[in-house]
Amino acid sequence: MTAINNVVDLRHDNGIAVVTIDSPPVNALSADVRDGLAGAFAALAGDASVTAVVLTCAGRTFIAGADISEFGKPPRGASLHAVQDVMEASPVPVVAAIHGTALGGGLEVALACHYRVCDARAKLGLPEVKLGLLPGAGGTQRLPRIVGAAKALEMVTSGTPMGAKDALAAGLVDAVATGDLTADAIAFARQVVAEGRPLKKVRDDSSRLGGDAASLAPMFAAFRASHARAFKGFDAPEANIKCIEAAVALPFEEGMKVERSEFVKLMTGLQSAAQRHVFFAERQAAKIDGLDPKAELLPVKSVGIIGAGTMGGGIAMNFLNVGIPVTIVETKQDALDRGVAVIRRNYENSAKKGRFPMAEVEARMGRLTPTLALEDLKDADLVIEAVFENMDIKKQIFGRLDAITKPGAILASNTSYLNVDEIAGATSRPESVVGMHFFSPANVMRLLEVVRGAKTAPQVLATAMAIGKNIGKIGVVAGVCHGFIGNRMLGARQAQANKLILEGARPADVDRVLTDFGFPMGPFQMSDLAGLDIGWSADASKGETVRDRLCEAGLRGQKNGKGFYDYDAERNRTPSPVAEQIILDYAAENGINRREIGDEEILERCLYPMVNEGAKILDEGMAQRASDIDIVWINGYGWPVYRGGPMFWAEHDAGRDKIAAALERMGMDVSPRLRAGF
Repeated sequence: MTAINNVVDLRHDNGIAVVTIDSPPVNALSADVRDGLAGAFAALAGDASVTAVVLTCAGRTFIAGADISEFGKPPRGASLHAVQDVMEASPVPVVAAIHGTALGGGLEVALACHYRVCDARAKLGLPEVKLGLLPGAGGTQRLPRIVGAAKALEMVTSGTPMGAKDALAAGLVDAVATGDLTADAIAFARQVVAEGRPLKKVRDDSSRLGGDAASLAPMFAAFRASHARAFKGFDAPEANIKCIEAAVALPFEEGMKVERSEFVKLMTGLQSAAQRHVFFAERQAAKIDGLDPKAELLPVKSVGIIGAGTMGGGIAMNFLNVGIPVTIVETKQDALDRGVAVIRRNYENSAKKGRFPMAEVEARMGRLTPTLALEDLKDADLVIEAVFENMDIKKQIFGRLDAITKPGAILASNTSYLNVDEIAGATSRPESVVGMHFFSPANVMRLLEVVRGAKTAPQVLATAMAIGKNIGKIGVVAGVCHGFIGNRMLGARQAQANKLILEGARPADVDRVLTDFGFPMGPFQMSDLAGLDIGWSADASKGETVRDRLCEAGLRGQKNGKGFYDYDAERNRTPSPVAEQIILDYAAENGINRREIGDEEILERCLYPMVNEGAKILDEGMAQRASDIDIVWINGYGWPVYRGGPMFWAEHDAGRDKIAAALERMGMDVSPRLRAGF
């Protein structure tokens, strides 16, 4: 065996050269890897004894993609294009042996080989669109030439990888190994040589594209139309589509020029910078300041959930999904039965859609124990309270849990606003109490705010974050303050939205401006969806707010088809004239002079105070880092990922100085952090 450099080595197996990349953890295409590959093929260039080359990787995966830590830095080492050219021009067959994942640049390297063999668990894909990019090393030109333009469109615009079975059927790989991958790949290479098979250069074969530019034009048009809603606001999907069109319409080298041009536009644009920021921010959020990442975690082998309503049931499903038994508690049998029925119905609907076998429904439901007795939680490792947002009720529950649950059990509240320290004060073990704020629907939404109380033990905090990851959530640590990170900032936005509709903007105008910005819905659409009467009491209502008057008039939102909007049977909405009159009357009674309000003012007044509140959260140490705030808003509130989150947007797009000046004009107290930088 010959070491080409520190990450690539070369050995010979009776005429077959085996080039191995060993660059943990994922064999990313760093400068060292590219240099090693270039060196290996240079060493093989004059070796007449070599009849074929097998490219393989050590560790848990094939080349998992580009080394994105190099993005934006001065280039060094051999270029990926040069390495691919050398491989593709090899006088002997080059066979890629793929295990784990061949993603992005990894798949592009494999596509420059003449043949591809993978193991049964391999995943192959081009996920660059998720970083606001496109495959920049020939992926958009080679992929459609091997799987067809239609399949390539799906792959590059979704970024979804393809399994081994589908890859074989699509022609993306030539064989699936049944034994040791490297041994099977070497055997495959010997067979190619023995049979005198041609050097299959993907770039030279356009027979699988599926047609020419004219015949495929309707397919491209239909694809754009059917995905218009999903792609709205994003630059990268359209750039990827243009490149696949170029692969169909142009010779390979001309198509490569289109790919390069579109790639550079995306790479130097703000959207890709934002999406790459989010990629790294998600990983950073898992790091907890002041905690040893190797600290031992508490075991969580059983979970108790208090409350079988929408939130409690959704939370329970997260644990049932990963094989953790759940005991769910309610106070009344009909509420318990209703909650369990909803969980079953959700699972059955998923099974009908083919997401898992119907037998899996029974397996998951078999892990659920419904009960009316809080005492049945005595052996649970983790108990999550998910009842109504009432401090007295929560303190009463935690006082009982303190007496019932075993020592060392984690006691968590799903509160979205209330003081976790006050809740913990109802127990004799505040060190075991933590906030675990799930977002609705809890079985779908990825965000989990993990609220660190003043006395929460480090081990408890670390375990709450780890269990969140285990059930597929993105955990973000928050401090104890009203609304934590997300709802505290949402409150700042909602306050301005409510003022805007009194001063002259219509609810539909505010919603339109924010959906045009990229949110899935505006604040008044969201209010209607949640229900205008959440937390409202008919007995206590005195008509002091617009919401009071809407509820008093019977406008409750989507639940009864009347809110800020009127809804038909299909939930199509039109602005409610009743709601608008209530708003006009309220403004008149309170002496508010209404005026025309433009879109720019709406956007500034809704978003700038949010950013300011985020900066104050940082000032107070309620969030560990600005990027954590971005993760909260992207995963919990629908902030458009291509804008990177509110703090990234403020820093790189809107401009902190501009925001501070506007806030001063609004008469608001400006955070020092907003002025100084995040």
